[in-house]
This record gives sequence, C-alpha cells and structure tokens, in this order.
Amino acid sequence: MTRPLLNRNLAGLGTTIFAEMSARALATESVNLGQGFPDVDGPREIARAAADAVLTGKGNQYPPGPGIPELRTAIAEHQRRFYGLEYDPATEVLVTAGATEAIASALLALLEPGDEVIAFEPYYDSYVANIAMAGATRVPVTLRAPDFRPDLAELESKITPKTRLILLNTPHNPTGTVLTSGELQAIAGIAVRHDLLVVTDEVYEHLTYDVPHIPLVSFPGMRERTVTISSAGKAFSFTGWKVGWVTATPELVNAVKTTKQFMTYVSAGPFQYAVAEALGLPDDYYAGLREDLKKKRDLLSAGLKDIGFDVYAPDGTYFVTTDITPLGEKDGTEFCLSLPERAGVVAIPSGVFYDDQGEGASKVRFAFCKRPETLEEALNRLSVLKRS
Repeated sequence: MTRPLLNRNLAGLGTTIFAEMSARALATESVNLGQGFPDVDGPREIARAAADAVLTGKGNQYPPGPGIPELRTAIAEHQRRFYGLEYDPATEVLVTAGATEAIASALLALLEPGDEVIAFEPYYDSYVANIAMAGATRVPVTLRAPDFRPDLAELESKITPKTRLILLNTPHNPTGTVLTSGELQAIAGIAVRHDLLVVTDEVYEHLTYDVPHIPLVSFPGMRERTVTISSAGKAFSFTGWKVGWVTATPELVNAVKTTKQFMTYVSAGPFQYAVAEALGLPDDYYAGLREDLKKKRDLLSAGLKDIGFDVYAPDGTYFVTTDITPLGEKDGTEFCLSLPERAGVVAIPSGVFYDDQGEGASKVRFAFCKRPETLEEALNRLSVLKRS
C-alpha cells in the first residue's frame, strides 16, 4: 500500500516510553525506577474484597455501563468527605478503565478538529496522543526548573478564539508540582473569563507532602465547566486493576460517557467492588500512605543528590525529577538508554514529556514508589556514576 497505515495525527508517537523502558529493565535485570508502579501490593483486605467478588460472582459479567452503584456512591462520598463537593452518584459519576481512558474519553468527547488545548508541559504522554486523536492542537505552557511554577500570564496570553479547553494535572506528573490555592483561583478566573472547559487529572490527589491538594472544581464558576478525573491505582497500589472515574455535571458526564461506551464499554467488574471498599478506608490509611512515600522521596532525593544529580524535590506524586548536567551529561534520552548497562537501573528521560526539547533535554525522572531496600539498591548501583 502506498498510503501510510497509521493515522497521520498519530505519526511519531510509537511505543510509549514506559513500555520500552520497562522491557529494558526486564531484559537487563535492572532496578526499575522508570514506570510508576509500586513493588508491593496495596491493603490485603482490599485484595481480599476483589477475590471475594470473583468467587461470589459479583462483577464477573458485564457491570452497568456507568459503573456499579456501590462504586459510584463511594466516589461521591469520597468527594464529599475530602473536599466538601456534592455529586449525584446516579448522574454525575462515571467509572472508567483507569484515568487513562477517562482522559481519552473526555478529550475525544469535548474536542473537535481545529480546537486548541492548553496544557502545562512537561505532560504525561497520553495527553499528546489523545489531543492528536481528537484532531486538536496542543498549546504548551512550560513549567521551568527549579520550582516548576506556572506562568499564568503566559497561559492567558495563549488563549485564542480556537481555544476550547485547559488540560490540568495537579499534583503534576512528572515535576511533582502541587498547584496552590492562589494559582488555582487564577486559573479558574481565566477559564470563566474566556468560557473554557477544563479537564483535571488528579490521580495523585492523595500523594502530597505538606502541601494540600485542592480540586479546581471547588472554585467559583468551575462546577459547570470542569471534568474531574481520578483513579484507584495510585492511592491504593493496585495499578493493574485500572479503575478510574469522572465526576462532573450530568451534561459533561453524558458527553464523556458517549465516547467511553464505544471504547471499553465496561471493565474491571470485580475490582469495582473492591475499590468501593477501598475508598472508605479510614483517614489513618491515607496519612500512612503519605508518610511512607515522603520517607521514600527523601531517601531517593538525598541519595541522588549525593551522587551528583541536581534534584528537584516534589511536593506531590511519587516521582522525582533530576538534572544530569552536573554529572557531565547533556542528553537525558541517551543517558537513560545507556543506564541499564552502565548501572543496572532504569529511569525515564523527561524530554519525552516536552515539546520544548531544550528545557527537557537534560532532565531525568525516577520513581520512588518502591520498597526502601529497592531504592537503596538502586542508589548503590547508581553510585558508579559518582565514581566516574
């Protein structure tokens, strides 16, 4: 055939960097600090709830399209418990195959070819693919080291008559930035003034360290224009279950559901029952999760700094961004591709998250959602960089 097989909007995307680097970790028996998944499972009682659901026949057949009522109710109660937000579980909650599907469904539902989407870069790679699938154009606003704070004047300056939507991620992957109340209030004001929709990716909402997460939807004028997305994988360490959700007005949920139903239709039936139980875990579970990850953040950050990396300690997520320039390196992609052989460790080159390659070229992301002994082993292996 003379025509390219791949839709031209997706040209150049290829295999995700996460799949590529995780495969490299397996092939080289490296410590995988690249892809963001824990090396221990979440609460045993939640795993037991999933097993019981399978064995008792709950969810083994198609669950309801919007999600089982128990989970939709638990999601609505979670939003009320932590943020004082009120959602009708029958009409304002939609269960998805992880946050990845929720984001894809929202963007495909709300965008048309020619629309522009403003997003803070570096951004998670699925954002690029989803915007391209919709035939829209991404418009980056770069978060710059060392503090990675948003330039809100720049954001507003990039709004044009074609701007349809702001895609927001807080806590932010990969930088770990958690947007402040003042920053969120300013973004809300911009969205209202320019009559823009906002899709917010808040999957790391419970992974913040001394800085609270505040949902954008809680600000005046945002309830009717915000699609809020989260998931169970990060908060409960069951990333393979792929249970995510959308909360929004009935009109926005219906729009997202229109797309979602033709993608997976439904998913994760038994796991939905388990996640409904997980969302009701007591406050000390969430506090313990934060404290555990904070210690791991500090362990990895201190070790990387001692080796010679410039380290940008995150306020949220379970990733730490570094700069390899002090090590005499310049190209993060080359560095990460050679790292398994040089040190037996896998990391992610942050450049894959940037349109501004100059800003991202020398930055590398490490995941710290691992056991302390795993992090210590990785640091021991990386110490060869210090000696060299």
